[in-house]
Amino acid sequence: MDTMSVTVTPARSSTSIADARESARHFLEDLPRVITAEVAETVIMVVSELVTNALRHGGGIAIMEVSAHPDAIEVAVRDDSPRAPRMRTPDLNRGTGGFGWLMVNRLAHTTAVTPRPTGGKTVKALIAR
Repeated sequence: MDTMSVTVTPARSSTSIADARESARHFLEDLPRVITAEVAETVIMVVSELVTNALRHGGGIAIMEVSAHPDAIEVAVRDDSPRAPRMRTPDLNRGTGGFGWLMVNRLAHTTAVTPRPTGGKTVKALIAR
């Protein structure tokens, strides 16, 4: 199978995060090689977290691309902030977060943060099929 991909540019709202999840879900459903429900839900969860983090911490605009490779699904999210995501101790009492990047790193086979030459960064997560 050749690589297939879909690109989505969410705006600034939670509706856009839902749109990113829905676009990823449709992309996965349209793949010629079926993936398991568990892999699909993992991809959707990673999409949700990376887009949310980009909108919240990365300058308010996120461009998401989901690609299917023979052995993995890749989620890449670009934003305008040069700051890389960081691990934080999850806040169980005040609700200030700290779960997203930790969860992405546990769900993905690999993650990478790459500075973009024009500014900002691309965060990638590779999920095994």
